[in-house]
Parts: sequence; structure tokens; C-alpha cells
Amino acid sequence: MNSNSQSANPDTYSHRLADIVGTAIALLTLTLPIFVIANYSSSSVQNNQQPITYNIKTSEY
Repeated sequence: MNSNSQSANPDTYSHRLADIVGTAIALLTLTLPIFVIANYSSSSVQNNQQPITYNIKTSEY
């Protein structure tokens, strides 16, 4: 019974490590694209803002 308890500890540790690494990868996968899109989106919108003007021809009757 002693050998079973010793072999269970490394197995539990590897599963716990796999859970932590998997959670970190999942969080990066979900959050990193949002930050990248927000970063590039805000800088490109600020640089490309130009006033829109239209010349309207008015005809007098």
C-alpha cells in the first residue's frame, strides 16, 4: 500500500501541472487576440481620422 501512495503523488502533480498549463494557454488564447485587436484598432483609427466634407451644389430657380 505504501508503493501505491508514492506512485500517486507524481501522477497527481503531473495532472495538476497539466491543468495549470492548460488553463494558462486557454486564458492566453481568449485574451491575447482581444488585446492585439484593441491595440492595432485604436492606433489605426486615431491616425486615419479625417473630416468628411461634401460640396453640395445649390441651384437657384
